[in-house]
Amino acid sequence: MRFLRSMWTYPVITVTIIVLGSVLALEAAGEAQLARWTAVAWVGAVVIWTLVGMVRDVLKGHVGLDILAVVAMVATLAVDEYIASLIIVLMLSGGEALEDFAQRRAKRDLTALLDRSPRIAHIVERAADASPRQGEVVDAAVDDVAVGDILLVRPAEIVPVDGVLLSEDGAFDESSLTGESLPVSKTAGDEVLSGAINGTRIVRIRAARGSADSQYQQIVALVRSAQESRAPVVRLADRFAIPFTAVSLVLAATAWALSGDPTRFAEVLVLATPCPLLIAAPVAFLGGLSRSAKAGVIMKGGAVIEQLARVRSAAFDKTGTLTRGKPTLAAVRAVDGFPADELLRLSASAEQYSTHVLADGIRQAAAERGLDLVAAEDASEVATNGVTARMHGRTIVVGKPAYVSSIAPDTHRTVLAPGQAAAYVAVDGRYAGAIVLADEPRPESRAVISWLRSNGVERITILTGDAHTTAQSIGEAVGIDEIHAELLPGEKVRLAAELSPGPVMMVGDGVNDAPVLAAADIGIAMGAKGATAAGDAADVVILVDSVAKVVDAISIARHTLRVALTAIWIGIGLSIGLMIVAMTGVIPAVAGALIQELVDLATILYALRALRGPVSEVPAVVAAAPGTPGQ
Repeated sequence: MRFLRSMWTYPVITVTIIVLGSVLALEAAGEAQLARWTAVAWVGAVVIWTLVGMVRDVLKGHVGLDILAVVAMVATLAVDEYIASLIIVLMLSGGEALEDFAQRRAKRDLTALLDRSPRIAHIVERAADASPRQGEVVDAAVDDVAVGDILLVRPAEIVPVDGVLLSEDGAFDESSLTGESLPVSKTAGDEVLSGAINGTRIVRIRAARGSADSQYQQIVALVRSAQESRAPVVRLADRFAIPFTAVSLVLAATAWALSGDPTRFAEVLVLATPCPLLIAAPVAFLGGLSRSAKAGVIMKGGAVIEQLARVRSAAFDKTGTLTRGKPTLAAVRAVDGFPADELLRLSASAEQYSTHVLADGIRQAAAERGLDLVAAEDASEVATNGVTARMHGRTIVVGKPAYVSSIAPDTHRTVLAPGQAAAYVAVDGRYAGAIVLADEPRPESRAVISWLRSNGVERITILTGDAHTTAQSIGEAVGIDEIHAELLPGEKVRLAAELSPGPVMMVGDGVNDAPVLAAADIGIAMGAKGATAAGDAADVVILVDSVAKVVDAISIARHTLRVALTAIWIGIGLSIGLMIVAMTGVIPAVAGALIQELVDLATILYALRALRGPVSEVPAVVAAAPGTPGQ
């Protein structure tokens, strides 16, 4: 079935093979005239079809290598070398099919982003309803929500439209909108954005905007607009089209003029067919795509490789890109001589019964230190505030300072650096200390930035929705001086468009980065955690949770482009050399067409070197695990 689909996808190749087989059979049967007209009919049809396409391309300002192939096919037919003309058609169509295959991954729908869009809203009260029925919740399409409607948002649900919080308080995961990994606490009257994920309790909001005007739908629209506005990249081989065509025609015409034999024109031009140019780059790019995939990097087509190889400016999102994207232990600040490990052990034991984002970081830190957790006799959580657990006769409270101070009045706030958050701890009604967590830079981030600077990337910046102080501290840690913080998705797109020199590479993750990934010359998505929206919008998706793969991607792209260019020059050199030999008349047209296949083989074999290449030059520290957090 796959073979049949391939035949249907590339009918020119299929028909050409059938016609070539038929012509050879007719020749063997002594039906030379029928064989000749069969070949002429098919090649003539291909020539007309190619000419129509050429005219369309020329009207669009694009001149490719097809003109050389057309002249070669017409010339071989004119001198009765119709078998050679069929071989030219086969080589031309085969090269185009291979290039199509290399580019197929470049087109991806935004299905994942659209699938995540809220579709249903739970309406408690309609703004236009003067006498709503108490307690009734009506599910309606999100597009039917009107400004002023009161909506119910259940735990872990996506907020359907922008609104104002009516409940006393709530916690929302806005990482897909702002990039901030820590949940955002809100109180009554605060704005809640669509696309944010509600915490562990039911909340009510009043719709402030309709679906089309809300934040999440604006992001979807930005992605679509950015993708549609991108200029197409010219095929690598087409840059050689005009000079190679001119040289080939001059050599062929010179041979004809010197010999007085028009057959000599065809014999020379057969060796000038553009198949080495059409095939070399796609084969090299396929090799690069294969190699990058094995390294955990998916590139969406040969044009992406070419752009990535020439990148001169780079922009990075902060959370989940330069940083880990999840809070890790920064310090254990115990008071009154309370043992630090004991404070961490009790806190982690209590946090076993919490769903707060900081709880996982505390439990993980205790596990890394080899601390044995204690099972609670009784535990309860006050959503967004803290957890209380009783174990072995002791009462442990872990949570926000206000919540803990209501139980332990001597609680006092600890000093936090930018990007840090703290869980406060009380033991038996007395303040025992605080567990400080932070979204720290990835251990490889600084090495990656250093590699980029030493390998031709002239400008590097951070584009993030986080607070400026937090972004500044991360920038200093990884070696980036240019910081743009507190940005909305649209502002990221604008700043990325203003970056120079180009091409510009943007690295990010999450829905909030999807527009800028689509708008940049090269968008690279950190997709290891399932950031499908960003992955669909990007040109490159990193499947391994390491920003060091950016270096791998660029190294592979540069090696692949070098191989592709070298293969093209090998094809050009061999073709010109053979054309000069053919000017003497020692290479018949059919033999020339077959020799040209050997030139194709040489270029393909060299292009396959893209499957192997130099390893990443990033220092080994990038693979190291983070050290044990200090106290």
